[in-house]
Amino acid sequence: MASHLVLRIEERYSKLTAGEQKLARLILDRQDDILTYSATEIAEMAGVSKATAARFFRHLGYADFNDVKLQARDERNRVEPYERAEATGENVALGRAISAHLDVELKNLTRTFEELRSDKVRKAAEMIGRAERLWVLGLGEDEGFARYARLVFSRLRHSVMILGINQGSWAEDLAMAGPNDVLLLVSVAPRPKTLNTILGYAETSRLKLVTICDRSSTLELQRYSEVLLPCHVASFGLGASYTAIGSAIRLLALTYATHAGKTARQRAAIVESIRLELDDLG
Repeated sequence: MASHLVLRIEERYSKLTAGEQKLARLILDRQDDILTYSATEIAEMAGVSKATAARFFRHLGYADFNDVKLQARDERNRVEPYERAEATGENVALGRAISAHLDVELKNLTRTFEELRSDKVRKAAEMIGRAERLWVLGLGEDEGFARYARLVFSRLRHSVMILGINQGSWAEDLAMAGPNDVLLLVSVAPRPKTLNTILGYAETSRLKLVTICDRSSTLELQRYSEVLLPCHVASFGLGASYTAIGSAIRLLALTYATHAGKTARQRAAIVESIRLELDDLG
């Protein structure tokens, strides 16, 4: 579970001053340093004044930095330490490797949905319900889950398209998108530089953005996003785990289906009937 300090920063980041945001980014990047350094040292590392640091912690609801350290120490003592298992050759039994993998995936799911705000999920579903068209975007490794999102939502509503599905069609797709559309972005760090350019054009077009991302990307992507749904993606290697990402996509689709009601059910029935007819032809 993310610390109370991290959750407060993410919730209030847009209301902080430029200096306070510098300090917030440093703390999010180096959360363990809260227990190691003083307020003065952390302010110096962020390049801000002691007064800015004091004001920052008060804006987050703390009396002072000592209050922050006490909370961090208490949370550290209550969290069960996680032992990373190194699966090397035959030294680790298969059963242990499976149990370790299951453990980290369950923690990703549990932490994601404990921290996910139901009002944010509902707002995203309502935005998708009002949209003339739903665009879906994922670059690099995220593309597979963008395609999954497109498949799931196309069973529930019309006009669901992948942005830039045809190579070189970014300009045409962005020109078609407008303020009555919603873009569902799936993004896990590291992100290609192309993404910021695309999001800049989407912002200019007043395209509404719903983002499903890893927690480390929240500050960078929230400036573009009307709704942001962060997920835990910890893994033992081979890049990020997408288990929580995929589950969040499904949760959003189910929430939309509930919101849309009869319209979504009729659409799903039409899709299923067409599939059955095609199966009969095969």
